[in-house]
Amino acid sequence: MNPHSDSVALLYNSHHGWLHGWLRKKLGCTHHAADLAQDTFVRMLIRCDHQALREPRAYLTTIANGLLIDHWRRQELERAWLEALASQPEPITPSAEYRALILEALLQVDRMLENLSDKTRRAFLLAQIHGYTYQQIATELQVSERMVKKYMAQAMLACIALDIAHD
Repeated sequence: MNPHSDSVALLYNSHHGWLHGWLRKKLGCTHHAADLAQDTFVRMLIRCDHQALREPRAYLTTIANGLLIDHWRRQELERAWLEALASQPEPITPSAEYRALILEALLQVDRMLENLSDKTRRAFLLAQIHGYTYQQIATELQVSERMVKKYMAQAMLACIALDIAHD
C-alpha cells in the first residue's frame, strides 16, 4: 500500500460508522444511509482533496449533504411521476422500463435547470411552462426584453448541450 491508500483506509475506518449513523438519522433508513455513505467516500476519493485529511467530518458532511439533496430531489421527482402515472387510464400506463427512462430524463432536465442562473431558469420556465411572452417575462423579472432574450438563449444552449450529451 502507498501512503495515500493508508490515509484513505484510516479515514474510512475512523469516520464511516459516524457518517452512516448521521445519514441514518437524516434518512430514517439504514440501507439508503449505507449507500450514501459509500457514495460519499467514493466522491471524496474522486476529488482527492487534501481538506478531507484536515477536516474529515466537515468535508464528508459537505459531500453527504449534496448527495442527500440529490437523493431527496430524485425521490420527489419519482413521486410526482408516479402520481402522474396513477392518474392515467390503465391501457396507456407505460412499462417499467419506459418509466425508468422517463424518470432519468426528468432528472437530467432537473440537473440542467439547477445549473442555470436563477433568472435564466425562471425566464425559461415562465416561457415553456406558463406560456409567457418575452415582454411578460421581462415585467415579471424586472429586466429588459433584451435580457430575457439573453436568458432564453442561455437556456436553449443548455437544452442543446443536454440533448448532445444524451445522444
